[in-house]
Amino acid sequence: MVNLKNKIDIDGIKAAGAIVREILNKLSDITEPGIKTIEYDLLAEKTAFSLNSVPAFKGYKGFPYSVCVSVNEEVVHGFPSQRKLREGDIVSLDFGVYYNGYYADAAVTVPAGAVSDRASNLIKITRESLGAGISKAIAGNKINDISIAIENFVAGNKYSVVRDFVGHGVGFKLHEEPQVPNYYIEANDILIEEGMVIAIEPMVNEFSYKVKIKQNKWTVATKDKGLSAHFEHTVAVTKSGPQILT
Repeated sequence: MVNLKNKIDIDGIKAAGAIVREILNKLSDITEPGIKTIEYDLLAEKTAFSLNSVPAFKGYKGFPYSVCVSVNEEVVHGFPSQRKLREGDIVSLDFGVYYNGYYADAAVTVPAGAVSDRASNLIKITRESLGAGISKAIAGNKINDISIAIENFVAGNKYSVVRDFVGHGVGFKLHEEPQVPNYYIEANDILIEEGMVIAIEPMVNEFSYKVKIKQNKWTVATKDKGLSAHFEHTVAVTKSGPQILT
């Protein structure tokens, strides 16, 4: 069942989204070779609390950190650690908050120093695929219109979209209906309605879409060790079209 949001709800999610955006900007700004990935977690948590919000991921289904930090071949749900970034790494940062009764969620992939052309292009195409998906978040369309736009854009650029993890509704809870896959599913002809708020989040792999879960039972990585990138926005479906809340 999809919980539609009214204007007050959307404004509340947007306020949470502003915090998410501010924190992701801070995390992006400190990204450079030599930093330990645990520094992202410390900064995200400290900043969230200073803005009277709560990191949404910490403790969610047992996840032990405030921010997901996924490096290179890691797709999502990476653990912050004592690992130091190296020149040429790419880092996916996924973060959400709970603020005044509402959740918002977003992700970016950023380079550590100078990166290869292949890494830079993967980041660019993944970011642009998110834009392609958002452009279809219009009342009267189907969720599949979002999925097809992302999949076709990614495939047209010779990359693949992850199939094991998808976008989702968000707002009253961190994860709500409907699911928002980044690829076409025939059975997923859910109508997009005004008042829907969804997290659209393409995860794009350099080679195969196939993934594996690491020993910590959380971190998802590409099976073939190819690079992966991830971008996400929380988006409201409004009368005047899609509104990005993060």
